[in-house]
Amino acid sequence: MTGAASRRRGRPPRTESAGTRDRILAAAREEFSERGYEKTSVRGIAKAAGVDSALVHHYFGTKEQIFEASVAVAFAPALEVPDAIADVPPAEVGERLTRFLLGVWENPTTRTPLLAILRSAVNNETAAAVFRRLVASQLLRRVAAQVDLPDAELRAELAAAQLVGAAMMRYVIKLEPLASADLEQIVARVAPVVQRHLTEP
Repeated sequence: MTGAASRRRGRPPRTESAGTRDRILAAAREEFSERGYEKTSVRGIAKAAGVDSALVHHYFGTKEQIFEASVAVAFAPALEVPDAIADVPPAEVGERLTRFLLGVWENPTTRTPLLAILRSAVNNETAAAVFRRLVASQLLRRVAAQVDLPDAELRAELAAAQLVGAAMMRYVIKLEPLASADLEQIVARVAPVVQRHLTEP
């Protein structure tokens, strides 16, 4: 076996490790985005990244673990929500949370990978389980920790349901007139409902 072909098998030299891992992860995001969870394979990810399948397993483990790593990267902007509302007065938290999350969806750069995640989660239970774990541990529990009421987790989940529902209708299903409505109009309508979920008795 020669040169380039031999370098694609097994572990890469240390100087290549970081770049190789990033390349595999980028290829995985593309594959999951284009094909969905069920139709994506470790072999397909390896081929897209230009490496051997064993190297994909070395860095990420199973397909489920690769998907989880992809979700974590794609969902990273939304995971900043708890920090975004940390110092906000209680009376303004609904507006800030709504504006922040819809802003993530409004940006094409962050919206595209989120759409891929939602499509996979809706169509495959394994992908849905990965998505639930990430959202529960990294987002909802952290938001709930800032809600000073007995049923904080339920309130955080209801607020998230309101926002995810609005995002699905606007950006995935593209139901009119919601899909074409001005963002400020949507925030003005949705934020008070989110506020009630999070702060009202």
